[in-house]
Amino acid sequence: MLGPLLFLVYINDLEDGTKSSILKFADDTKMFRKISNAGDTRQLQEDLDVLIQWSEKWQMSFIVEKCKVMLIGNHKDPKANYFMQGCQLDECFEEKDLGVLISSDLKVGSQCKEALLKANRMIVVLKQTVINKTPAIMINFYKSLVRPHVEYCVSAWSPHYAKDKQLLERIQHRFTKLIPGIRHLPYADRLSKLNLWILEERRIRADLIEVFKMA
Repeated sequence: MLGPLLFLVYINDLEDGTKSSILKFADDTKMFRKISNAGDTRQLQEDLDVLIQWSEKWQMSFIVEKCKVMLIGNHKDPKANYFMQGCQLDECFEEKDLGVLISSDLKVGSQCKEALLKANRMIVVLKQTVINKTPAIMINFYKSLVRPHVEYCVSAWSPHYAKDKQLLERIQHRFTKLIPGIRHLPYADRLSKLNLWILEERRIRADLIEVFKMA
């Protein structure tokens, strides 16, 4: 455990001399600022140059090929180009950050589709490999292998469009159809038999827990 601590001490002064905001997590670094005019653009480039100077001084190079620029919001002014070590940074419109897809428009449709895809794969595995599909066994598999995919960091990307909510709910709808004896029942009745909440209710509960933690 000493290694990660020493690494954090090593990069503690990374942002010294910069005027933009910086977030650090392990070996991941994000720099951001509001761009309102050409001066803000120049300042952001100058701050990137400060990071490069730090990396050269302490011999910890950035992997420039993995560094990208994302513009969030509406930008009427011409887009600026940013450089690190003489290389122009690519602009991206969608990037995965700590397992969550972040879009430049801050919509979560892509993250919902990604969660749906992963959860569906696990449902297929359960359908093909579990022979004894009793409610007790299937619920344990569902809670440990399927549902975590649609609830990972969900307080950060909880959907607000009805189409995205319905997309995620399809996961639980499909799972409850796997269990013999109740697959013919309406969805609400299947949930009642299995003592499950709809996923939107669980997301609301997760939001309330996060608010309580911040209070």
